[in-house]
Amino acid sequence: MQIAGDILAVQHLLQPAREHPATVAEFVGLARSIAEDRASWEHLVQYDATTRWYHRLRTGPGYEVWLLSWVPGQGSGLHDHGASSGVLTVLEGELTEHTSRGRLTHRAGGQRVFAPGYAHEVVNDTLDGAVSLHVYFPGLTQMPMHSCSPAESESVPA
Repeated sequence: MQIAGDILAVQHLLQPAREHPATVAEFVGLARSIAEDRASWEHLVQYDATTRWYHRLRTGPGYEVWLLSWVPGQGSGLHDHGASSGVLTVLEGELTEHTSRGRLTHRAGGQRVFAPGYAHEVVNDTLDGAVSLHVYFPGLTQMPMHSCSPAESESVPA
């Protein structure tokens, strides 16, 4: 099929803009737009040497957005996100993700999408602080911790 003329003039082919994200691509886009708007989150960041600092930045129908900071050496422990999918975006610094399949380094601007039940450990292995943004859909209601290391978790869904 070919469309002649101005495609924008064919109103019934256009989908109305959604007020809130509903697809993985839209959640990735939401994370990118927040990352680019440093003024909306930069002033909120705090670093805590005793525990990972986090702040719920935004909520919407069926999703949450969290801002986290990581001092050198801080990690999440091996966990999954229950029934929630997610988008991890590194805003500043660098984070290392450990899974049963190996390790992956995420630098500022990098994004990772993960499915429900995906088990991983996120660690700041550098000598500098890091900041990350996490979008969970549906909103995070559980974060089960796993007792084995990622390398030993072959039976844990990845």
